[in-house]
Amino acid sequence: MKLAHLPLPAHLSYCTNIHAGDSLAEVEASLDDFLPAIRAHLEEWQALPPDAPFGLGLRLSAQAAESLLQPDTLSAFAARLESLHAYVFTINAFPWGNFHQKPVKQSVYQPDWRSSQRAAYTIHCARTLAALLPPGVEGSISTVPLGFAEGDCAAAMADSLPQLRLAVLELNRLMRETGKEIVLALEPEPACLLENTADALHFFQRYWFAEDNLAQLARQADCALPEALELARRHLGVCYDVCHGAVEFEDPCATLASLLDASIRVAKIQLSCALRVEAMDERAAIQLRTFDDGIYLHQVVRRNASGLQRHPDLPQALSLPPDAIRRESWRVHCHVPLFWQAPPETALANTRDSLDAVLGLLRRQAVSPHLEVETYTWDVLPPQLRAMPKAQAIALELHTVLKELRHER
Repeated sequence: MKLAHLPLPAHLSYCTNIHAGDSLAEVEASLDDFLPAIRAHLEEWQALPPDAPFGLGLRLSAQAAESLLQPDTLSAFAARLESLHAYVFTINAFPWGNFHQKPVKQSVYQPDWRSSQRAAYTIHCARTLAALLPPGVEGSISTVPLGFAEGDCAAAMADSLPQLRLAVLELNRLMRETGKEIVLALEPEPACLLENTADALHFFQRYWFAEDNLAQLARQADCALPEALELARRHLGVCYDVCHGAVEFEDPCATLASLLDASIRVAKIQLSCALRVEAMDERAAIQLRTFDDGIYLHQVVRRNASGLQRHPDLPQALSLPPDAIRRESWRVHCHVPLFWQAPPETALANTRDSLDAVLGLLRRQAVSPHLEVETYTWDVLPPQLRAMPKAQAIALELHTVLKELRHER
């Protein structure tokens, strides 16, 4: 959906990584099943005019992206989108393979940006996006925050540069040939090489904008250093996930401002909420265990008098002695519905305050052209959080965002 009334006109969608399926046939089936129902809810609530095109945040696995390299297959997929009155402006190229129904944990970051497989997969997605983008609409592709943080992190950042340059060079070629501008967006996430916004700033300033990297890019692009810097800024940016920032106790408005001040493009903002515990106790620990689904990593950041303490997954944090964590404030990386209002007897809540701050900022300031609701954990949430049908929940999340961006009550 196009939001023309914002200071920076933007496109709003939901990310189809909420639907299971890696093959293109499974992707197509989920679009056929869900888009008409989502549209019907939004039209009923007068949140979407009947004739308005529906923007889509498309998740493609490596398998599906490779399938779309075939011209006939791509043409048929474009025709299906047209029949659904939908268009694609952003692709989620973060998870390489299966993302549902079996444990993914830290394997979701593999292959990472040290691997040519990651670059090839991303380039396949870019070629598809260039073909699907409507005229005059820029595209974005969100991707892993370089990789999982283990071993020599500084070396891993440096070793990611060659493959990132290849991807940026391909995006530049596509722009010259098709006129379609696409930004690759690194998505900071707890426990990764780019864990938070400070890490993203460090990577761009210390590595990506470094003179030696720009000199390599200039040689590969056969251009001068100033043109290489322009190319580096145009085609590589950040996807800011509000849930991830909240887990890190970030002030989202200040961190978004820091990225823009550093001339780093905020190519996409993922509108999402994390789990919040304001005062940890035994009741909260019991309730948190119901979110340990065994499928995804649920990174935890604890705040106490000593500062921030980080854990790569929920079981490690919950194994701490109860007396050691009593009264602490916790944030847990588990995407929960934007509209969820925890009942009084629940010790948990979502980080809606962070989301509302971002939506307020978007009403006042030009920040990002792409907004994407992302609650991919829907199928493994405790039953009380997913009582309504999935299509209705997706529509309600979009409606929640639209009302805030239009300042409606």
